[in-house]
Formats: sequence, structure tokens, C-alpha cells
Amino acid sequence: MPYSAAPQLTPNPGPAGPSVPDIRLIVTDMDGTLLDDDKRTPRGLGDMLGLLRERGILFTPASGRQYATLERDFTGLADGMVFIAENGTYVVRDGRELSSDPVAPEVAAEIVRTVRRLAASGVDVGVVVCGKRSAYVEQTDAAFLAEVRRYYLRNEIVDDVSSVDDDIIKVALYSFGSAERDVAPAFAGFARTHQVVVSGEHWVDLMNRTANKGAALRRLQGELGITPAQTMVFGDYLNDLEMLDAAEWSFAMTGAHPEVIRRARHLAPSNNENGVLRTIARVLDLGTPESVG
Repeated sequence: MPYSAAPQLTPNPGPAGPSVPDIRLIVTDMDGTLLDDDKRTPRGLGDMLGLLRERGILFTPASGRQYATLERDFTGLADGMVFIAENGTYVVRDGRELSSDPVAPEVAAEIVRTVRRLAASGVDVGVVVCGKRSAYVEQTDAAFLAEVRRYYLRNEIVDDVSSVDDDIIKVALYSFGSAERDVAPAFAGFARTHQVVVSGEHWVDLMNRTANKGAALRRLQGELGITPAQTMVFGDYLNDLEMLDAAEWSFAMTGAHPEVIRRARHLAPSNNENGVLRTIARVLDLGTPESVG
């Protein structure tokens, strides 16, 4: 679905000095990147967002998380913010959909059947069918639900996730073991026509081939008239690769997946060291606000 309207930004008053790049858009992954390992937003985030707004710079979270979860994560800070949710399959600003890339219902149903066969073979894996309105699960054990609810604020338990009445934008699989080793190989057949992305140590996401964070970012850049040279991106895992490619100012977090470090142009301090905000402050010559530290 195309953008219904381009988000508007106030003009950028320009860099603070001759060596400061003309950044107009900052995009960051959440888990392992902006958030620390305890899933906490960084100290000084509100102050930093205020400084960026003064410069006319748009700050955009890009995550595998659900839109409703991202909106909650930025309570009181989300006005005017664009959210690239569900690994780029659903892009929203101020509650209004800008774009989406739904999965065909028959494809989602086949993914669910594959998950069920994998689980029956002894792999400890659960499935989350991600719709625009809610996420849907049929597995009810407490450990699985705790992981789901960490990322999907709106969630429903249903009898059969393969027949929900919603626009399905992604199917997410949670492995209690290694997602890359134990789950992703079972979906190699889907990779011929769809994205099969290891998005975390325990998560695999299946989406349309046309859907990823990078595709969503490039569309946003086009709508805003912002170039890769004016874009700063932060990421740590394999689902961030395409959006790193869409920015000249691309940063892998210290401790990121080795392929992410190889692909990014720069290295930022780790998520546990407030690496995103510290790097923004340094590159844009904002000093180091005490609240960022």
C-alpha cells in the first residue's frame, strides 16, 4: 500500500559547524541497539529528541516490534514521529498508516503448518501471527506468552492462528533455542519467494520479499526528499542489514552480529553504554548533555 501523504518536516536550520554533517533523518533499531539489555530506554532520550526537533531532524524507531508496542515505548514523545514497525511491513505516523505489505493468507497458513510440524518433531518453537490490529497466538504456556507480550502489546489467544480475521503483515517464530540454528533452516523453502530473517537470537520473521526495514526506509527517504548522505542509522542484528545499506552514516553497535559490523560504515558504543545517543551527540556536535552521559 503506498503512502497516502508525505510526512512533513520543518526546515533543518543547518549544522552547528563546518564539520557537522547535514543529517535530516535518524533511524534506530530498538532491542540490542537503543534499548539496553534490560529493555530500558536510554537516559536522556527525551532531551535528545527535543534537540533533534529544534534542528528539524526526524527520529524514527525501526523495529520488529509491533506498532502499538513502539507507541507505548515512546509515550509522551511520539507526536510526529514515524514508526517503522514489524520489520518494515507496517509504517505509521500519529496513528495513520503510511504503508504496509501484507502477507497472503494462504502463505501465512502454510507457515503455521510448517511451525506445527517443526514443533511436533521436538523443536521448542512457537508462532505469532502479526496483524495490523493485533498479534495472535495459540500456544498458551507462560514462558512463551511472556516473550510474546514483551514485543506485542496487543495480543490475542485464539484457537487457530491460521484463520484470523486481520491483515497479516508478518509471521514471527520464537525459538527457546537458537533461532538461526534450530528454526530458520526449516523455512529455507519459503526463502525463494519471501523474506526469512533471523531478527534476534531467538526470533525468525517471515515477510514478503519486498518487505524489510531498508525498503521502508528508502520509501520514507523518497517521500521526504532525504538522501542516504543525510541519514544516520543504528542496528545490531541481521534484520537491520538493509537499512544500514540505505544510509551513509551507518553504525553497528559494539557487540552486534559480525555481519552487521562488517556491513556498517562505523561502530558505535554498545546499547548498554547509551551508544545511540552518545554517537548522535558526537556526530552532530551537540556536546554530551549531562542527561545522556
